This record gives sequence, C-alpha cells and structure tokens, in this order.
Amino acid sequence: MSTWFITGCSTGLGRSLAQAVLERGDDAVVTARDVSRVEDIAAAHPEHALALALDVTDPAQVTAAVRAAEERFGGVDVLVNNAGYGYRAAVEEGDDADVQQLFATHVFGAASMLKAVLPGMRARRSGTVLNISSIGAHVAPPGSGYYAAAKAALEALSRSLRQELAPLGISVTIVAPGGFRTDFAGRSLTQSAEAIGDYAETAGKRRKENDTVHGTQPGDPAKAAAAMIALAEAENPPASIFLGSDAVAAIDGVLKARVSEVDVWRELSTSTDF
Repeated sequence: MSTWFITGCSTGLGRSLAQAVLERGDDAVVTARDVSRVEDIAAAHPEHALALALDVTDPAQVTAAVRAAEERFGGVDVLVNNAGYGYRAAVEEGDDADVQQLFATHVFGAASMLKAVLPGMRARRSGTVLNISSIGAHVAPPGSGYYAAAKAALEALSRSLRQELAPLGISVTIVAPGGFRTDFAGRSLTQSAEAIGDYAETAGKRRKENDTVHGTQPGDPAKAAAAMIALAEAENPPASIFLGSDAVAAIDGVLKARVSEVDVWRELSTSTDF
C-alpha cells in the first residue's frame, strides 16, 4: 500500500487519479482550493482518504497540508503535482498579473510542494514524483505561449530534479498529456481579457469563443489514471512520458522537425568555436 498526495483533485485528471488510487486500496491525500469539491471522494473511502483545502501558491497551506498528510498516514510515497489550469492569449495580449499567477501555480507551486515533501522521501530513501506537464510544452501552439512556457519550466526543473534525486532512491517522471476529455478546455480554461485583431488568424482561433475542441478530446481520464499508477509502480520509470495517441504523434513531429533544423543549420552552428 502506498500513500499518494495529489494536488488539483476537484476535476479532470486529478480527480480520476484520486478515485483510481483509492479504489485499489491505497491511501490518498486529495486536495483542491475548495475542499468541498473533493469531500465526496474522501467520504467514499473514509479509512484511506484525507481531503484537504490547498492552494499551492500559498506556502503556509502547502506546509500545513503536508504535515497533515504525514500525521495521518506517516509519509508520502507518491507526490503528483497536478494542480493547474489553461491560459490562452497571444504573447502581446497576456496580462502581467494573469501570467504571474499562472507561473505561481504551475512552477512555483509545484516547487513548494516538492520542498515540503522531499525531506520525508529523502529520510526514507524512497519515493515517486509525477509532475504533470502538457504536450503544449513541446508544440507551443499560437495562443498558448505563456501556458507552454510554464509547463516547459516545470519540465526543465523536473529533469534537473531527477538527476539530483536518483542517487537517493527517488524517481521523477514528467507526464505530458495530450487532449483528455476533462474540463481543461472548458470551465478551467482562462484567457486574456484583451484580444488584438492582428492575431485573429493565429492566437485568436484558439480563444474560448472560437474553440470547438472541448468535449471531443480523444483521451480517457480513467485510462490516464491507470497509466500514472503503472508509472508509480514501475521499477525504472521514464524521465518523461506522453499520454495519448495525439501527444505521441505531436512529439514525433516536433522531434523530427528539430533534428532536421539542427542539420540544416549545423555548419553555422559549429562555426562559432575558437
């Protein structure tokens, strides 16, 4: 039996994962900014679940939540940094406060969770970290520059962290989903208040009022939950994994294009040495 700590469980992948973990008999700390939205999950598994209010951008709440988890279950075996939301805007349209909040949630909030949980994992010389990213970090479509940048920052942090923690018996895996049928592109999606006309044919096409993707995504959240459980149980989990056929197809295209571009510009790139 493992103890999971999952952020962002009110909807989507976080909720599906929390339910799957508890149904298999593991312990789980299920969190959301509004705890009333996860109390039903805990009520269905009173012996194994702890529902907590948690805003990952509030360091005091992070510290208190991890302390409560350790007091209830003795320690955290699997940390899932899942809390987050979408934000769409052309780069020029992005509101400074919105962008700062986006990074506070996806990057600095995840870092706060890591700093709170890792001392216990280091003491036990075991643990698993799953940091939820997005295929968007690699595709970076127009209109998602800030969201892609936040997820790319989380991925870079995760890759360094993986090397730091591997000698201590703790694994770190980046989980980059494609499109899953959740509220991510619906209720959870935010966007800039300003829309500049010159970006109508690029970033503008992905604004909420023009996007028809919601409700048609190919990914099944329950299958994503099963995949993440498999990752937590793997003897040698990968540094990163892409979830969904759309995500795999997208990263294939991105990697091929990058290799091709490196080859085209190789002579100029290597001309700068002494």
